[in-house]
Amino acid sequence: MNRSLTETPISRSGLAGVALLVLVLTMLSGCQSDPKRDPDYAAVPPASIPPVPRGNGAIYQAGFERAWFENIRARRVGDILVVNLVEETEAIHENSGGVDKSNSTSITNPTLFGRALKFDIPFRDGSYNLEQSLESNTSFSGDADNEQSNELTGSITVMVTEVLGNGYLRVRGEKRIGMTGGNEYIRVSGIVRPEDIDTQNSVDSTRVADATLIYVGDGQVSKATQMGWLAKFFISAIMPF
Repeated sequence: MNRSLTETPISRSGLAGVALLVLVLTMLSGCQSDPKRDPDYAAVPPASIPPVPRGNGAIYQAGFERAWFENIRARRVGDILVVNLVEETEAIHENSGGVDKSNSTSITNPTLFGRALKFDIPFRDGSYNLEQSLESNTSFSGDADNEQSNELTGSITVMVTEVLGNGYLRVRGEKRIGMTGGNEYIRVSGIVRPEDIDTQNSVDSTRVADATLIYVGDGQVSKATQMGWLAKFFISAIMPF
């Protein structure tokens, strides 16, 4: 009797500690986290300037020349380029199908010496023969409609990471935006032709070859729009119904 009364307050204090720990973890999970950098879209430094050769007596040194009338368009590794996001897509897909199959099989009662075979079953009335029949019907019908519309506008500044052998520029860049309730990420990579860059050192995203445009987010807002694991199970292929 005394032992049970002594253990009761200890168990209650343990439950209170667990509840406090769960509350702290919940509060920490709701805290705003800083945007995370993606190393695949990290900026690259410009090419280093070669050291000045000594004792050649020349006024102008190779690798240090600057054109007096060069434009502002990106053309070297490390140069900055503005990509205007002008993406707009719309797709409509409809599909319907149906399957109907029926089978019918029959076996006639054989005859022996011109007489049909008949036999009796113990404890059952009437005569029986070997005549059998089998029928089956299977039908399936399905309809599916899918309509999707996307639009992405804005701009992002990227950096030249490589100059290809034909003069084309490989670019990539990432924009990280920290907002209340989550973070937003815009990532762009692809290949740009120098002729498509305008006088303002910008190019439309529709002129970027091998383009990768990613617009994602994390945090509370992103989690609120995600489907729960139980709902995913009911629409998965392993659901038998």
